[in-house]
Amino acid sequence: MGDAPTVRGGARHDTGERVSCTVRAGIADVRLDRPDKRNALDPAMFTGLVRVGEQLRGDSSVRAVVLSGNGRSFCAGLDVAAFDEMVTGEHALPEGPGPAAGPARALGQRAAHVWTELPVPVIAALHGHAYGGGLQIALGADIRLAAPDARLSVREIAWGLVPDMTGTQVLPELVGRDVAMELTLTGRVVDAAEADRLGLVTRTEDDPLTAALALAEDVAGKNPDAVRDAKRLLNLAGRTGLAEGFAAEQTAIRRLIGSPNQVEAVRAAQAERAPRFTDPA
Repeated sequence: MGDAPTVRGGARHDTGERVSCTVRAGIADVRLDRPDKRNALDPAMFTGLVRVGEQLRGDSSVRAVVLSGNGRSFCAGLDVAAFDEMVTGEHALPEGPGPAAGPARALGQRAAHVWTELPVPVIAALHGHAYGGGLQIALGADIRLAAPDARLSVREIAWGLVPDMTGTQVLPELVGRDVAMELTLTGRVVDAAEADRLGLVTRTEDDPLTAALALAEDVAGKNPDAVRDAKRLLNLAGRTGLAEGFAAEQTAIRRLIGSPNQVEAVRAAQAERAPRFTDPA
């Protein structure tokens, strides 16, 4: 994958040297940008991910997000320098940029969980390595598209560690408790085809970034109110009781029916034209 393009007419968020973000036509193109290190995670990368995620959360013009990595890999995991520091006793867990809100408090957890907290869908495009913390960041996305060359691993056990960026809580939901246990305890590398079979990725794509951007464009053309409600409702599944989930569905549908964007969706479909939606306030 190449470097992030310069987009005319797009809004560029201030994310620091490790992460780039360009917003155009409602799509945020977010890229881990440390290609010489396979986008390995260091404090600046963690901070950049949190900052761009929090900026996008407050940008009502954003309707979908694509998360990818420049260079040869999505993210190879924690910077090897951190492991050297662990041996000498010099390593300290990095502190986050400002106070944390929500369940994820540690900086690494926030770097992964902020994508789940965005009100719009996040699509991760994976290629090369998605190891350790890199995989946990990908697990924060709603949809994961993987190139045939992608290799994924819950790698922490190889360094005598456990996943600490929300992975222990998210992984069993995707692949089942027993598969999550096996992957976590062995740290074995999974290729894209097996990751697809296990449910670790949504599907494989020859060019996952192009496919992710096309999917984001499709989503961005839908009623943004319905898209946001759909993500919120689906994220409740299995995490709340049925009564609360069913009630949330009814609250959402009552709010949507007859709303300006829902009326526009109907009129556009009937006229066989592109809809003209208004972004949330």
